[in-house]
Amino acid sequence: MPLWKVYHPVDAFSDADKQVLAEQITDLYTRLPRFYVGVLFFEVPKQSFFMSGTPTDKFVRINIDHIAINNIPADRKAWWIENINKVLAPFVKDRGFSWEFHIDETLRDLWSIQGFVPPPANSEAENRWKAENKPTAYELLPSS
Repeated sequence: MPLWKVYHPVDAFSDADKQVLAEQITDLYTRLPRFYVGVLFFEVPKQSFFMSGTPTDKFVRINIDHIAINNIPADRKAWWIENINKVLAPFVKDRGFSWEFHIDETLRDLWSIQGFVPPPANSEAENRWKAENKPTAYELLPSS
């Protein structure tokens, strides 16, 4: 799963902004079932957000956890950075916020969703999960 944690100043985003941003983030993950993508918004008061030791209400910090996809090839890393910045720009850059994000990669074999170990990437089972937009039981075929 990709899980995005967006730490932002109070009232930086309306409910409609959050909806649109979450949809655009989800759209980045075209190869995954949409239900894999989670986005959490955390309002942080100026008195609780410090940059350079000084309180700020002009900074957005985003932590991105990648589990369903990891070991991103070198040629795709630049794609991710560029496209994440494109998605964020109207919500942060264009509104005068400074921002930063990073992507952590967690081992896929340390992940479970609704009691299921997710099927291998691009497998028949994962394609079914993608089409149905929900996890369901599947039989893991032995590797050859």
